[in-house]
Amino acid sequence: MRVFVEGVGLLGPGLRGWEAARRVLTGEEPFCSASTVIGASDLLPPAERRRTPVPVKLALAVGQEAFESAGRDAAATATVFTSSSGEGETLHHMCEALASAEREVSPTRFHNSVHNAAAGYWGIATRSREASTSLCAYDTSFTAGLVEAATQVASWGKAVALIAYDQPYPEPLHSARPLLASFGAALVLAPHATRRASATLELAVLPGDEKPTGMSDSGLEKLRLGAPAARALPLLEAIARKTQGDVVLDFLTEARLRVTVSRC
Repeated sequence: MRVFVEGVGLLGPGLRGWEAARRVLTGEEPFCSASTVIGASDLLPPAERRRTPVPVKLALAVGQEAFESAGRDAAATATVFTSSSGEGETLHHMCEALASAEREVSPTRFHNSVHNAAAGYWGIATRSREASTSLCAYDTSFTAGLVEAATQVASWGKAVALIAYDQPYPEPLHSARPLLASFGAALVLAPHATRRASATLELAVLPGDEKPTGMSDSGLEKLRLGAPAARALPLLEAIARKTQGDVVLDFLTEARLRVTVSRC
């Protein structure tokens, strides 16, 4: 499958937006890890903004940046949301409530707990009625999302946005499923090259257990391995460097995804 990257969004520790992160990924500036800064989305009305959980804010932020870069109308574009962790803070509070004597769960917490909560808030924020898919594939959630989004682009002949995000769980869930940091990435993918397109991606599933592409910077490699959504980093680095070559991503137990990246 072949798709074209029109816009990119990125937020992570020490990676404050795609423009700043691109200088780090190209080696122009050193990577300095810091807390992920996630602001409230100005896309949402005040009432919705107040009840928006942090992972949703992360998804909205990177999605908005990608669409601004692509110059596309978010209301007219289908989306694929992918996350390994979902809304862990809400899950934690619901488990606490169910373990208490009252066992009463807040309706707001309940509707924030579903795995497609980010997609729901996105629809409210952008007034989009286009198709939206929400999925999870443990550590390979980004790769699964990329395959799904590219498949939709190839099948429908229309642009699709991929939005991947992960947020660490609170304790005691964190001990069972430790995630290093908050990380979000978004790609607006199109079926044809446009003046906004910055890279071409050709996807192919490979049988076997070929070693996934890593990051040469030890800090970025630690981040790649520590947050499922950050498995996107080698692909984002190739896009940032505007180089031609193959990136291998973790996928299924006995398969990998090869992404051949080239300039438009």
